[in-house]
Amino acid sequence: MKVIVLFLISTLLVTSCHAGSPKLQPLAPDAVALAFGDSLTFGTGASPEESYPAVLQGLIGRKVINAGVPGETTAEGRARLAGLLDSHRPALLLLCLGANDMIRRMDEKDAAENLGVMIRMARERGIQVVLLGVPRPALFGSPPEFFRNVADEFSVPYLKDAMGETMKEPELRSDPIHPNARGYRKIAEDVAAFLRKKGAL
Repeated sequence: MKVIVLFLISTLLVTSCHAGSPKLQPLAPDAVALAFGDSLTFGTGASPEESYPAVLQGLIGRKVINAGVPGETTAEGRARLAGLLDSHRPALLLLCLGANDMIRRMDEKDAAENLGVMIRMARERGIQVVLLGVPRPALFGSPPEFFRNVADEFSVPYLKDAMGETMKEPELRSDPIHPNARGYRKIAEDVAAFLRKKGAL
C-alpha cells in the first residue's frame, strides 16, 4: 500500500512539474530572434532561403538571424555566442547544438555544461531562450536526456521533438543526417507553433 501511495505522489509531482512548464514573454513586432546552432540551423541540404530560420521568419513576422555553422560543437558555439548576442541584441535565442558532440562521441556532461553556459550568457543580457533537442544522429529517436535536464535546470522552454520527428521521415531528408527543404519547413512550422503555445506570439 505504501509503495502505491509513493508512486501516486511521485506521478503527481512529475505531472505538476510539466504542467508548469516555462512560458515566454510576447515578442514585439520589431523583435529579433537569433537561431544559433550547427548545420541543422545553417540549412545544409537546402538553399539559404529554405533553411528553418528563413522559413520561420516568414511564419512569425519577426526577423530571424541564421547563425548556424556546419560542424560546430557546443564548445565552439560557447566561444562564439557572446559576440553575436552583443552585436545583434536579439530578444530570443533559439539554441540548437549538440549533434556534432554526439557524432564525435564527446562527453555529454561537457555538452550539457556548454549549453548551460550559453543559456546563462543570454539570460545575463535579458534574452529569452528556447532550447531545441537534437536526436542521436544514428538513431533519430528521442534526444539524450541531458537536453531535458538542462532545460529543467535553467527553466527554459524545451522543444524536444522538432528535429527528431523530421529526421525519421526519409522524404524529409536530403541525406542521412540533414533535412531537405520540406524537412526544414516542417521544423520551422513546429518552432512557430511552439512559440505561439508558449506565449511569444
